[in-house]
Amino acid sequence: MLLDFFTQLGNYLKAIIESPFRGILLSAITIITLVILKAITGHFVKKYVYKHAQIETNAQNFMAVWGYVWTAIIAIFGIISLSGSLKTLGISAGFLGMVLGWSLQAPVTGIAAWLMLILKRPFKIGDRVIIAGITGDVMDITLTHVILNQVGGTVSSEERSGRGILIPNAILFGQTITNFTLEEEYILVEVPVRITFESNWQEAERILVNAAKEVTAEVIADINEEPFIRAELFDAGVMMRLRYKCRPVDRASSLSDIVKIVFHEFSINDNVEFCYAHTEIIYSWKDQAMLKPE
Repeated sequence: MLLDFFTQLGNYLKAIIESPFRGILLSAITIITLVILKAITGHFVKKYVYKHAQIETNAQNFMAVWGYVWTAIIAIFGIISLSGSLKTLGISAGFLGMVLGWSLQAPVTGIAAWLMLILKRPFKIGDRVIIAGITGDVMDITLTHVILNQVGGTVSSEERSGRGILIPNAILFGQTITNFTLEEEYILVEVPVRITFESNWQEAERILVNAAKEVTAEVIADINEEPFIRAELFDAGVMMRLRYKCRPVDRASSLSDIVKIVFHEFSINDNVEFCYAHTEIIYSWKDQAMLKPE
């Protein structure tokens, strides 16, 4: 039965090739085949895109582009098939693919990058990221651009500036992407404080740690990780590095609050002192007997 099926199929194809209406028949077969292929692939693509797209509007736009592209392909190949030559159809398909790939390289790459974003999810809306050297909070991910609310810029701090930055999706394949909260909600922040050699180490550590505990009490309760100190020596004193965790968006405010508390506590405590650039002159009086001439 299988042999008979292929035999009959061969006879039909031979009849089509030898028919005076082979152009119309080939065009009809091509259109029907592409329509069926569009319907099958479109079903799975639509289901996947709507499930993973972070904004439904983006999924709708992608499916609209998908429909326009398929309609254009079906119309073009339907017209080409009227020639009745399979060889012409194959050559035209290859040439058309080459032309479209060259002329629509940036838009196609951008849409491919958008698909990569919803597939791999290197970041999502609301994340703080660094893309192409620009730090910002992701506001939207469209088919063509990632829209960031710039952090920093002309402001010397990690706070939102309110400036919108549009980054083309097409460049994402060649850029290193830094996500502040890819696996964890909190990041590690450091506050360096220099103290003199004469300062009380334990007292300075207590002040620094307590300041961080006061400011990040909610975070400590959530993750059960307390602030800690890492210290190192330098020429003029001791570098006390206070480290604690907070949300990326709270980094600037928490650092400012901690510095305010530490400065106040150091100013009223006689056992600790900031180390700063200054010069001291120390006079040493030698024994008077040593100064007498023999």
